[in-house]
Amino acid sequence: MNILIVDDHMIVRRGLRDLLTEEFPSSSIVEATNAEEALRHIHASAFQLVILDIAMPGRGGMDALPQIHAAHPEMPVLVLSAHAEEQYAIRALRAGAVGYLTKDSASDELITATRKALAGGTYITASLAEHLARDVRKAQGRPAHEMLSDREFQVLKMLAAGKPVKQIAAELSLSDKTISTYRARLLDKLDMSSNAELVRYAIEAGLVD
Repeated sequence: MNILIVDDHMIVRRGLRDLLTEEFPSSSIVEATNAEEALRHIHASAFQLVILDIAMPGRGGMDALPQIHAAHPEMPVLVLSAHAEEQYAIRALRAGAVGYLTKDSASDELITATRKALAGGTYITASLAEHLARDVRKAQGRPAHEMLSDREFQVLKMLAAGKPVKQIAAELSLSDKTISTYRARLLDKLDMSSNAELVRYAIEAGLVD
């Protein structure tokens, strides 16, 4: 099996190579330091998997990805990035990638993602799945709060009613920290940044009694 690793940092390439070699000892691993070098390798050889960094000197991975996918649509490309999922993951998948890994999580998820890609599947994390579901719901015109869990919806209504975290925690027999976690999830899922936005949304959606 031939694998191409594309990243401009030697220490990252070495770490990926070590992980892959340990799991797939018979594989042949080729390295490239930029998009142009990667495209030359892909033109000259067949690869069963490409691991592609987004940010590199010159052309970035996001620039090269559509070209790679157009020329070799059957060749799976896993995108590796220092950027959080919400910034580039959906764009990468739309451009032809079969998975998106952040460099912080690569050591834990690389092998799982690789096996999924080699089997013809798409690798997405639970958090990315939520972002994708959110986009689908928005496209269908469904209210954003419909994707909340029952507890999250309950906390949203209580926050919108003006109840402080301590009071909500007491009424639900939960810790302040747990309620704060629910609040953070609400802000993320509803794509908001403050309690004021949550309150305004709840009022406009008719969720406040």
